[in-house]
Amino acid sequence: MKRWLALGVIMLMSIVVVAYETNASDRNFFLPDPLGGIKIVIDAGHGGQDGGASKGEVIEKDITLAIAQYVEKQLKKKGAVVVMTRTKNGDVIDEHAPSEKFGTLRERKKQDIFLRKDLVQKEKPDVFITIHANAIPETKWRGAQVFYHKEGHAESELLAKSIQESIRTNLKNTDREALSIKQIYLLKKAEVPAALVETGFISNDEERALLTDKKYQEKMGDAIVEGIEAYLLAKIE
Repeated sequence: MKRWLALGVIMLMSIVVVAYETNASDRNFFLPDPLGGIKIVIDAGHGGQDGGASKGEVIEKDITLAIAQYVEKQLKKKGAVVVMTRTKNGDVIDEHAPSEKFGTLRERKKQDIFLRKDLVQKEKPDVFITIHANAIPETKWRGAQVFYHKEGHAESELLAKSIQESIRTNLKNTDREALSIKQIYLLKKAEVPAALVETGFISNDEERALLTDKKYQEKMGDAIVEGIEAYLLAKIE
C-alpha cells in the first residue's frame, strides 16, 4: 500500500513539474488578466460612403479600421470584453441597421453617428474610444493627438491624457498634448469615459506613409492599448 502511495505522489509531482515548465514563460498562467471584466467599445471612424479624410488613394476609414481591429485584438489578449461599432469596410448602419434607407449622404452620416451613440449607451462600457486620422490643407502639420469633451464624462480628460502620454512615450514623434474639444457629438453624449484619438495627419507626406504601414499601425495600436490600461489600472489603485 505504501509503495502505491509513494508512486502516486511521484506521478503527481511529475505532472506538476511538467505543467510548471510548460507554462513558466506565460505570465497569464500565474496572474489574472489585467483587464478581466472590463468592457470597452472601440469605434473605427467613418466607413462605407463616408471615407473621412483622404489623400490620393489613402482613405481615413481604412486606416481607422486597421488600427481599431488591432486594438481590439490586443485588448482581448488582456482579458477585456471588446465591442466594435464596425468590423468591415461599410459604415455602422451597414453592419447594424442594413435595412435603413436615406435620401441623402448627409442624412445617412448623421444617423450613423446617432447609431454609434446608441451602441455605446446600450453596451454601457467602462471606456469608449473612437479612432480617426486628420487632414488639413497645410502639409506641414503632423502628430497624433487625443481629445475629450469637457461636458462629457468627468474622467474623460484623465483617459485622454493617459493615451496621449503613451503615444508620446512609445512613438516618440509628437509633443502634442490631450485637448478638450466641443464639436464632437459622440464624446459629449457618451455617458462613460470617452476619448477621440487622431492618429496623425494624412495630409503630411511622412505621416501618411506611416499611417498606411502595418507595423506603424500596430505601434499606434499598442500605444492606445497601453494608455487605456494605464488609465484603468490607476483607477483601481
